[in-house]
Amino acid sequence: MDRPNSGSKVMRTVFNPHNVNSDTGFNFELFFEISPDLLCIAGYDGYFKRINPTVSKVLGYTMEELFSRPINDFVYVDDQQVTSKSRENLTHSIPLLNFENRYVTKSGEIVWLSWTSMPVDADKLVFAIAKNITHKKKLEEDRIAFIANLTNVNNDLKQLNYTTSHDLRSPVSNLLSVFSLLDVSKIQDEETLEFIDMLKQATENLQDTLNNYVDALSGKGGLNVEIGDLDMEESLNSVLHSLSSLVKNSQAIITADFSEVKTVKFNKAYLESIFLNLLTNSIKYANPDSIPTISIYSRKANGIDQLIFTDSGLGFDMDKVKDKVFGFNQRFHGSADSKGIGLYLVYNHITSLGGNIVIDSKPNKGTTFTISFKP
Repeated sequence: MDRPNSGSKVMRTVFNPHNVNSDTGFNFELFFEISPDLLCIAGYDGYFKRINPTVSKVLGYTMEELFSRPINDFVYVDDQQVTSKSRENLTHSIPLLNFENRYVTKSGEIVWLSWTSMPVDADKLVFAIAKNITHKKKLEEDRIAFIANLTNVNNDLKQLNYTTSHDLRSPVSNLLSVFSLLDVSKIQDEETLEFIDMLKQATENLQDTLNNYVDALSGKGGLNVEIGDLDMEESLNSVLHSLSSLVKNSQAIITADFSEVKTVKFNKAYLESIFLNLLTNSIKYANPDSIPTISIYSRKANGIDQLIFTDSGLGFDMDKVKDKVFGFNQRFHGSADSKGIGLYLVYNHITSLGGNIVIDSKPNKGTTFTISFKP
C-alpha cells in the first residue's frame, strides 16, 4: 500500500448552507430554510450563529433578537442550569442526544424541545436539531392527571365499598340473631315456615358475600383477590337460592347447562356477583308482554372457557349505547330503582381478572352476554 505524501495536507470540508453541491446539484440552503424542525448552529460562546426560520416561528422572536442575546436567556428559568451543564459537555466534545428542555416564547408561552446536538471542536461550533414536542408533553400531562384522578376515584370507591360492606355486617348479624331466637316450633303454618327459612338462608348468603368483600378489600389495598377452582353450577344455585322469592314472583324460566365446562378459575364473590347482577337485570328489565326466559350455559371456544348468558328482555339499541353499556352510573331503561351499577360491576369483575365480556343485543329482542375467562 502506498504511503501518503508526508507533505500533503489533510482537507476538512466545512458545511456551508449557502452552497450548492456541484456533484449533486442539491441546494443545502433550501433544505435548511424549509425544514419543519429547528436547525441551529451555535458557538461555544453560547450564542446562535445561524438558525432557520422555524426557530423564529416557534419562539416568536425575530432573527435579530435571537442573535443578540445568549441562548440561555430564552430557556425556561427552571431548565437553565441543566441546559448550561449540557452545553458545557458539548464543549468537551460530548454529543447531546434527545435532550429535552423548555423555552419561553416572546408571548410568554412555554414550548418543549427535544435536542440532538453535535459539537465541532475545531470550529468551536455546535450543530443542533430540535423537535417541538409540546403537544406530546401536553398529552403526557393530561394522561398523568387522568390517571391520578382515576386513582383517587378508584380509592374512593374501594373505601366506600369497604365501609358499606363492613357497616352492613352488623345489622345482618343482628338479623341472624333474631332467627336464632325465633322458636319456629310454635309456628304451624307450612308456608310461613318456608318463608322464614328462605329469609334466613338469604341473610346467611348476604353475610358470606359481605365477609368476602371485606376480606378482598382488606388484602393489600384490594388487589389481592383470591382465585380458585369454582363449580359454576354451585355458584349459580347459591345465587338462585338467595333470589328465590324474586324468581318465583317473576315466574322466570331459567335453564342452565354447565356440562361442557363445569369449573372455572375465578374469584367466588365475583362469580356470584356476576350471576346475581345478570339475573336481577334480566328479571327487572323483562319484556312486559312475556315471562322472563333466561338461558345460561358454558362452553370452550378455541381453548378458552366461556359463560354464555342470554335473556329475552328489553335489550339495548347498541348503535346508541355502544361502549356506555358497562359504564358507571349508566341507565338505559328509566326504571325507578335502576342505579346503573350492575353491569359496571360485572364488567370490572371480569376484566380485573384478565377476562373479557362481549354483548349482543337488540331492542325488545333480548341480550346475550359472552364472558371469556382468562386462559
